Amino acid sequence: MKKIIFSIFFLSQIAFSQTNHPVESYSFGQNGMELIAKSKKSIVIVSTFNAKMTIREEIARKIYNLYTANKLEDNKKYTIAGDEANVTGNCIIHRKNNLVAIEFYYEKVEWYSGLVEVYKKYIG
Repeated sequence: MKKIIFSIFFLSQIAFSQTNHPVESYSFGQNGMELIAKSKKSIVIVSTFNAKMTIREEIARKIYNLYTANKLEDNKKYTIAGDEANVTGNCIIHRKNNLVAIEFYYEKVEWYSGLVEVYKKYIG
């Protein structure tokens, strides 16, 4: 009898011991121009949409660095690794004459603390 109770207790501990990262949705992120860079050939504006306030500038700078390294393509999904979180989003690039506008739309933020936030459009 003790073996059965011990086995049930042990199996229940194994079943519930795996930690699932909580997934939350958010509807109100920050939108705006984060970075304006001027070079001899062009002016680059990096804008973020649905961004989390604490990491928006860092992610915008990393997006600009990808652009200057010619590793950024139009209408493609990217995951940017930051100091506090990994951000997944869609990147859209607009070009007109010497102006380049890069728009990055946050879709998912995976914080290193384990929390995962997914952007959900507010309909209200």
